[in-house]
Amino acid sequence: MGLVAMSERDLQRIEVLSNVIAGRMTMVSAAHVLALSERQVRRLLDCIRTTGAASIRHKAIGRPSNNRISDGARDYAVAQKRGDRCYTR
Repeated sequence: MGLVAMSERDLQRIEVLSNVIAGRMTMVSAAHVLALSERQVRRLLDCIRTTGAASIRHKAIGRPSNNRISDGARDYAVAQKRGDRCYTR
């Protein structure tokens, strides 16, 4: 599949969930360690079992935010703040 960049949080989740799969940790203790509910831990375990460890990674990494301001609106606001009188609409 290739290399997948992950955060420290994702790597910790995979380590804890691997311990649960191996039987070295209970689902309840994993929920406490990860500060999640048992239901969320069960959901993450299902994801790992079906699609692998890469499924733990956040899906929106590398994508622009839905709440971003368009370039034109940002440039207009910056021009207004600076006091520029030369701007286009």
